[in-house]
Amino acid sequence: MAMRSASASSLLLPLLLSASVSISILVAAQAAGDETALLEFKAAAVISGGHGDDPHASWNSSSVGGFCSWEGIRCGARRRRVVALSLPVYGLAGTLSPAIGNLTFLRVLNLTFNWFQGNIPASIDRLVRLKTLDLSYNKLNGELPANLSSCVSLLFLTLSNNHLHGRIPVELGHRLTDLQKLWLGNNSFSGNIPASLANMSALYSLDLTTNHFEGPVPPELGSIGGLRFLYLYENKLSGVLPHSLYNLSRLQVFSIDSNSLSGTIPSNIGDRLPSIRTLNFGYNKFHGTIPPSLSNISALTFLQLALNSFSGRVPPTLGRLKGLVTLNLFDNKLESSDREGWEFMKMLANCSQLRTLYIDNNSFSGQLPSSVASLSTTLRNLFLGNNRISGFIPSDIGNLVGLQVLAIMNIPISGGIPESIGRLQNMAALYLYNTSLSGFIPLQNMAAFLTQLNTLALYNDNLEGPIPASLGNLKNLFILDLSAQKLNGSVPREVFKLPALSYILNLSHNSLSRPLPTGVGSLANLNALFLSGNQLSGNIPDSIGNCKSLELLLLDQNSFEGRVPRSLENF
Repeated sequence: MAMRSASASSLLLPLLLSASVSISILVAAQAAGDETALLEFKAAAVISGGHGDDPHASWNSSSVGGFCSWEGIRCGARRRRVVALSLPVYGLAGTLSPAIGNLTFLRVLNLTFNWFQGNIPASIDRLVRLKTLDLSYNKLNGELPANLSSCVSLLFLTLSNNHLHGRIPVELGHRLTDLQKLWLGNNSFSGNIPASLANMSALYSLDLTTNHFEGPVPPELGSIGGLRFLYLYENKLSGVLPHSLYNLSRLQVFSIDSNSLSGTIPSNIGDRLPSIRTLNFGYNKFHGTIPPSLSNISALTFLQLALNSFSGRVPPTLGRLKGLVTLNLFDNKLESSDREGWEFMKMLANCSQLRTLYIDNNSFSGQLPSSVASLSTTLRNLFLGNNRISGFIPSDIGNLVGLQVLAIMNIPISGGIPESIGRLQNMAALYLYNTSLSGFIPLQNMAAFLTQLNTLALYNDNLEGPIPASLGNLKNLFILDLSAQKLNGSVPREVFKLPALSYILNLSHNSLSRPLPTGVGSLANLNALFLSGNQLSGNIPDSIGNCKSLELLLLDQNSFEGRVPRSLENF
């Protein structure tokens, strides 16, 4: 027996050694295959700029450490097989070599923010171990390969910001059931959103934005219980939004704006979507009232319901949203005609983080409440126009020291412009036009503080008196429109010394008189000068020809005399 055992051992040992040698040869051959595939990838890719170094500089066979030491390459610990190819933001162009499918141990392929073009190679279906595929921000075109569904280990698939088109293959939903992140936004995909995507039960982020998807949103998506981020905006989706989507209780971002979706928002949305931070339903066809239960979503920071047909009153309970940053109700059919209807404005003063409030283009009426001036000092943008609001601008509007844009236009508000506006030192744009405002332009003591102002649009009101010379302190002003008022006196020379004035200077249809100052020629960068409908007299200054950027010039309906300056003969 001992002799037999020794004999068997003597026979087994060579077999084991032979198998070990065979495995070593096989592993070496496979590793050599990875190197060949990488070199073919390199040959198809070129540097197009945008990165200081050529990542392929280290990609040669003589590199110390072999291909596993090449930039952007990571190999497995046990085998010298490539498990990661990561070259983001390297300015690489060219095409993706089909040889990439030979890197069969690849787990990560990250080529985001490059300039690759052409199709995604069909050979990618051989990458069955692949977990992360990020080809976003390139110039890839063609259709999404249906055989990408063979990459059954995929967890993260990001192809956004390319030129891909066609339909999403239904196979993706049937086979990529472990996928956690699917980003296909900013392409040209079309057709319906496949209901099969609901099979991706582990999905937490779905981005299909800015494509050409059409038809209804599949109600099956409401079964993806772990979904936290849903982006469907800027498509051609239509029909009633499935109520099953309101069952996604973990949803944090629900963004479906710029479609043709319709229906009403459930009255209990605040209880069904308790984790929402961003709710973006704007630019659709929703109707009905705004549910008060939204105030139960304590995490809500961004509420965008603009350009729909919501009606009724704004729930005062929105003031409970302490973290609310943006409230956009622009262009609906919302209304308020009495103090109770304006209660929401008083309550919004509790939203200490509020930065943007749009309630323009609605049916709000009655007097503008003084509580507007009690809104958060963090408020940056306040739009109240295109309503039927009357009353006065609150005298303490200057309390909103964070304001950058104030737009009160196309409403019958009256009274004067409060001098407290001069305290708004962060103001960049002030729009007060098509109103019943009257009195003087109170800039004499204000302009020194409004140093950030770049747009001043005060037109078609009932303002009177001279144009304040202190306008010359607004060094950043590039738009100045004081047209269709009752302004008189001369045009201050200081206006023509504004260094940034480049887009438009409109002083037309007032009662301005006296000669036009020769300093008008200092506006070398101005595109449009409108002075028609005044009482300006004397000669048109020759210096006006120095306005080399001028494309529009209106001087009619004045009392100019003499000849037309030669500099304007070829205007």
